[in-house]
Amino acid sequence: MDVFLFFLFAAIAVGCAVNLVLQTHPISSAISLIGVMVSLAALYLLLGAEFIAAAQVIVYAGAIMVLFIFVIMLLNTGSEETEPVNALSRFLGLPLLLVMVGLLSVVMLDVAPPSQEVRFGSFTGGGAADVGLLLFTKYLLPFEATSVLILIAILGAVVLAMREVD
Repeated sequence: MDVFLFFLFAAIAVGCAVNLVLQTHPISSAISLIGVMVSLAALYLLLGAEFIAAAQVIVYAGAIMVLFIFVIMLLNTGSEETEPVNALSRFLGLPLLLVMVGLLSVVMLDVAPPSQEVRFGSFTGGGAADVGLLLFTKYLLPFEATSVLILIAILGAVVLAMREVD
């Protein structure tokens, strides 16, 4: 049953990610990103990391996506204008993509060390104490840098919105 649920939520995550890229309206893309985040939270639940799954839903699917949608509304963006596709990219795009995926697969199989089999529910490092200890000791600088980058992005969106109004 765990393997079936894994493939189900993995397929939902990949489907929402593809839909995220293919959408022309930014709000539809943001909703697809919420689908990716929720399915990733379900995958964390399958692995036994309940706290990380809850944080995924609350922080990313909740707060960050509200922030994204707020910035999209602030900028008042419409649908993306499509341009005609180049004939060369139309015929060479898919074969080159398949070659790139094949090369990356070969490199990953050669470089990556052999790993143990994943056992669903056996992960024990996803509790609040474990995450808090790592977040505020080893990963404090990346955590704070990310918050500063998000603040800078919001300020940039406000400045761009002010220019459009004037």
